[in-house]
Amino acid sequence: MGLRYRTVVGAPLPEVLAWHARPGAIRRLMPPWQPLGVSEEAMSLEHGRAVLRLPGGLSWVAEHRALDPAAPGEQGFVDELTNLPLRWRHTHRFEAVEGPATRITDTVDTPVPGSLLVQTFRYRARQVEGDLAAHRRNAALGGRTRTVAVTGSSGLIGTALCAYLSTGGHRVVHLVRREPRGADERRWEPERPDPAALEGVDAVVHLAGASIAGRFTAAHKEVVRRSRIGPTAALAHAAAELDDGPGVLVCASAIGWYGTEHGDEPLTEDEGPGAGFLARLVEEWETAAQPARDAGRRVVHVRTGIVQSARGGSLRLLRPLFGMALGGPLAPGSQWVSWIGLDDLLDVFGRALADDTMVGPVNAVAPHPTTNAEYAAVLGRVLRRPAVIPVPGIGPRLLLGSEGAREMVQASQRVLPARLETAGHVFRYPDLESCLRHELGHDDEPTLGEEIGPGPTRDVDTDIRNG
Repeated sequence: MGLRYRTVVGAPLPEVLAWHARPGAIRRLMPPWQPLGVSEEAMSLEHGRAVLRLPGGLSWVAEHRALDPAAPGEQGFVDELTNLPLRWRHTHRFEAVEGPATRITDTVDTPVPGSLLVQTFRYRARQVEGDLAAHRRNAALGGRTRTVAVTGSSGLIGTALCAYLSTGGHRVVHLVRREPRGADERRWEPERPDPAALEGVDAVVHLAGASIAGRFTAAHKEVVRRSRIGPTAALAHAAAELDDGPGVLVCASAIGWYGTEHGDEPLTEDEGPGAGFLARLVEEWETAAQPARDAGRRVVHVRTGIVQSARGGSLRLLRPLFGMALGGPLAPGSQWVSWIGLDDLLDVFGRALADDTMVGPVNAVAPHPTTNAEYAAVLGRVLRRPAVIPVPGIGPRLLLGSEGAREMVQASQRVLPARLETAGHVFRYPDLESCLRHELGHDDEPTLGEEIGPGPTRDVDTDIRNG
């Protein structure tokens, strides 16, 4: 029972240890397919505790402590479950190897079969490797450690981005609409933001906005519009007013800019706005940042495609249906789906902050868009389920109305990341299958230097406890 998992990360030991020790590491390592949330992070690797949320109101409390190295050059720590009747002791060991690189050995002493844990540790290894590689690339572009203020920091993308930035060494300031609860939060009124909230901030990432999902009634569309246009303009004004304020404003945007009438035509950032509610919305949204541009601030609009994450969005809705073999293409099936993995989207935001040549719109989509029918086939293959039950067009129309179904579900947008590709940007998951396997825990490819063995014997376990 249990597991010993060993892999090699292409980064020197001090970088790997620093990444694990910073705020947000536990969020970056938490597999999205597991029903766990983070309530509290340990203050350090050597003491304190981490508290995870479990279904049914339960908590998982893991106490941290230092581990004396078992061999020269090794460092590590132990976390141990203390509040539930399950034996779980996880020993983390880090060792410098040639490269320079770092060998990570995770040893879990538990009655849980090791075969059920392999995907978790493959995911963790790829997260560490991918994040560190992205931060190194951004540093090579001239990126530096910044103080970054983030709106919408509690959403799907915002939560992941804040963890990504903080583990990369940046200081993150959460702009919140309630009373601040700590030194990393500042009050932000969307319609009337106080410029003082941006003092000492090097960059702002603006993600806040009401969800577009919903029936496209006049009231819903007005809520969506008002949550974006006014707050973006107010934030741009606030950034423009400060001498000691942000030099970079990175705003969320959407590929809705291109409208729904392009068929198979490839779309790049040079394409003008299309027709329809979402196209008009995005055009107004991007224009609202003009005060910051006029003040000489660098402004980037990240036109995001359909984000792939098991924690939210369309994939979270589709996964149980396809898992029960009830999924299939949405009529007609020929419409293009321009998607991006959540971690690749974080890399785009990271590059937008670091790369001074990134200005204006940037298509945050994977380089290989797919048709809806192909998407369904790949998702079914990853989940090892047939995906042949077609979804009639009347279903989305009943949920979203005719306009919402046309613009959100049946839209055909073959969007390409032209500016990112011209800049030589590296995608972690350029093809849909590798992205879905990573997000859903169905990855059959071993990581670099992967070694899998059984968990410790009870004698070894005694040594670990005494270590």
